[in-house]
Amino acid sequence: MTNASELHDESSEGVKISDKRRIDPQTGQPRDESAAAPNSGDASKEASENSSDKVSELTADLQRITAEYANYRKRVDRDRELIRDMSTSVALEQLIPILDDISRAREHGDLTGTFSTVADALSTVTKRLGLVEFGKVDEDFDPSIHEALSTMEDESVDSQKVGTVAQVGYKVGDRIIRPARVVVKQPKAN
Repeated sequence: MTNASELHDESSEGVKISDKRRIDPQTGQPRDESAAAPNSGDASKEASENSSDKVSELTADLQRITAEYANYRKRVDRDRELIRDMSTSVALEQLIPILDDISRAREHGDLTGTFSTVADALSTVTKRLGLVEFGKVDEDFDPSIHEALSTMEDESVDSQKVGTVAQVGYKVGDRIIRPARVVVKQPKAN
């Protein structure tokens, strides 16, 4: 706890005012820097500390802004890739009926000549864009990618398998565009 005499000693020093203006307000002339700062050693030390604090503050701000910008760029790149993938999926989804027609024509032997070349080119392009066909006979039945139209008992299988493929399924990456529509073979019930 401070006593009254200590407070009186501190208040006798008074308030110190430093005029750091470079132009004298009365004459309008530039001040002599050495005359304006009688304790130039203290002033330069204080200025050095202030500038060091300012530099560290600005450095921290720059690092924060740089990190924010890097995160922004990553987010924008990720969003661009997502939009590109979604756009590709939407476009490929529109081509599925055409691919179904080509597949049926191929099964019936109607795919010949120039039409066969165009169909092969279309198939190549869709595969290059990531369209994968699935739903083959005797593959394991997976309800997340297969749509069961019906089931039939079969003693030759020990787990649920695809028996007949009514319509193949398509996916792009992990996204199912259309599930395969199948008839499921299952083991006979005992």
